[in-house]
Amino acid sequence: MKADRRTDILRAAARVIARRGVRGLRVSEVAAEAGISTALVYYHFKDRAGILHRTLEFISDRAERYTVGRPSGGRHDDDPRRALERSLLLEFQDRPEVRENSTAWGELQATAVFDPELREALAEARLIWIDELTDTLGHIHPPAPASARTVAAERLTATLEGLSTRWLSGLLPLGHARDLMRESIAVELARLARHAASSAHTPAAPAIAIFD
Repeated sequence: MKADRRTDILRAAARVIARRGVRGLRVSEVAAEAGISTALVYYHFKDRAGILHRTLEFISDRAERYTVGRPSGGRHDDDPRRALERSLLLEFQDRPEVRENSTAWGELQATAVFDPELREALAEARLIWIDELTDTLGHIHPPAPASARTVAAERLTATLEGLSTRWLSGLLPLGHARDLMRESIAVELARLARHAASSAHTPAAPAIAIFD
């Protein structure tokens, strides 16, 4: 019951942040959104900063759930390229949960410009995301250097965030945002394929014999 109550509070906080922004976040409003008393919110979370940090974790976990689920048909996708494209494109869904999640993430990013503690928490969440994408890219092009895969993951996440903001702002139609994301994935994979081919044709350094 305690875990359920905490989840209710975090879900309410995400809704408030998406609707009013981080600066508009009031503990009393979170309590009203969750249908509980302000005192109960403080019982579960020490202060407003604690709510913000845990809401960031909640948003990240929720995004992972709706982007890493099983494809239609109930079977896991064994093709890492399709799995990569699917997970990134699922960030562009005209569903209240996805819109709310992406909007709240954007609000937290904007506030992190002026909040060093929140900036650090956001950087940690993004690093986890980049590491996961880097690993997936490694399954697609194993010979590509890890550094190239990491840079590709950084570009893909930055592109996704930019396109998501434009879509949510009504500046890009949903279908066009998805097409642009799909094209960005193709560009990054083509670049990694060149890195992989280059690595495969680079001769190994000759062994150096060491004598006593």
